[in-house]
Amino acid sequence: MARNAEKAMTALARFRQAQLEEGKVKERRPFLASECSELPKAEKWRRQIISEISKKVAQIQNAGLGEFRIRDLNDEINKLLREKGHWEVRIKELGGPDYARVGPKMLDHEGKEVPGNRGYKYFGAARDLPGVRELFEKEPAPALRKTRAELMKDVDAEYYGYRDEDDGVLLPLEAQYEKQAVLEAVQRWRTEKEFRLSGDKQDEEEEEEESIYTVHNDEPDDEESREEQEGEEGGVTFIAHVPVPSQKEVEEALVRRKKMELLERYASEALQAQSQTARTLLGL
Repeated sequence: MARNAEKAMTALARFRQAQLEEGKVKERRPFLASECSELPKAEKWRRQIISEISKKVAQIQNAGLGEFRIRDLNDEINKLLREKGHWEVRIKELGGPDYARVGPKMLDHEGKEVPGNRGYKYFGAARDLPGVRELFEKEPAPALRKTRAELMKDVDAEYYGYRDEDDGVLLPLEAQYEKQAVLEAVQRWRTEKEFRLSGDKQDEEEEEEESIYTVHNDEPDDEESREEQEGEEGGVTFIAHVPVPSQKEVEEALVRRKKMELLERYASEALQAQSQTARTLLGL
């Protein structure tokens, strides 16, 4: 025995259905709600839009449709919602009920009312799309700032540190660190004192060294004493036949030479002539 679905697909059944619909013209929903001037038809088109929305909302629950298909379905649902709003406005203009005020409220997946009835909305699997989930995450509430009076309630003697020594822990620690600091200071002072004493000794040794410019005039008067001195020292004695300048004379000569170089560099010719005349008069 054939089932009802198979019976409906037979050629006779399709022919009979065509005969019944022969005189009927399938009416299409107007593109603009303002084109409809009859209240029953406006109600009919609104119900048709709600039916289409329900079908698409059921489809968008399937997360396996893919990101692009889910986005397209969500766009279509939002488009139908806007169109439903236009028909509700038209129904109100034709004297029908105000569905925007008495209609059912839109709830989210947690049963809470969606804030606002305008703007773009997300349904089903569209809520879990990349970049959409962050829109539904609520920001943490900012911490409440305390007033000055509330802050002053916690200010007491302990806040200023007057009771830090009452716990019996701070004083022993301070004594321990104080003793360690004193030992370090004494050790540092001794090291600096030894370094200073060693530096003074080194300076004295340098002063005691014989100057290389010192002239020794203790020459032997006769040849016999000179030979005896050579025999005792076992070396060769050199005799200077020209006067050797002392260290002080060398320094004075260097200072005069430096002065002359500065005069030649910075002084004018007239000033140099006057300086030369003065030196000549003074016999320098």
